[in-house]
Amino acid sequence: MAAGRGRSRRVSLPGVAELLRPAAPGPDGGDQRRASGRERHTQKITVYLSAEELLDLERARLALLRYGAAADRGRIVREAIAVLLADLDARGKDSLLARRIASANRTDPDAAPGDLRQEHATGTTESAV
Repeated sequence: MAAGRGRSRRVSLPGVAELLRPAAPGPDGGDQRRASGRERHTQKITVYLSAEELLDLERARLALLRYGAAADRGRIVREAIAVLLADLDARGKDSLLARRIASANRTDPDAAPGDLRQEHATGTTESAV
């Protein structure tokens, strides 16, 4: 390959209309989102967890295994996101996600709405989006 000619690192993102659309109704006619399950995923985000959150996630994975529902941590996270976003679509400001985030914002007066930056132990700040 010639210099400067390779695979583009540019990512194709959905448009605003697609991002803001409500979830499509599920097969039962209800407002259900479906997690993508076991397939190749081409989009990636990085999420930083506390040691306690990671341990909780691992405990959930082991509990699911005991219930006969084996899943890796990524699958559990995708399922949890699908459930929370379906609830947000269906219930709006009364959804579990909206209530928890609103409550967290009220208890942390320094958290500005829309401030999605995360401060690292090194003192650097990185966008969490």
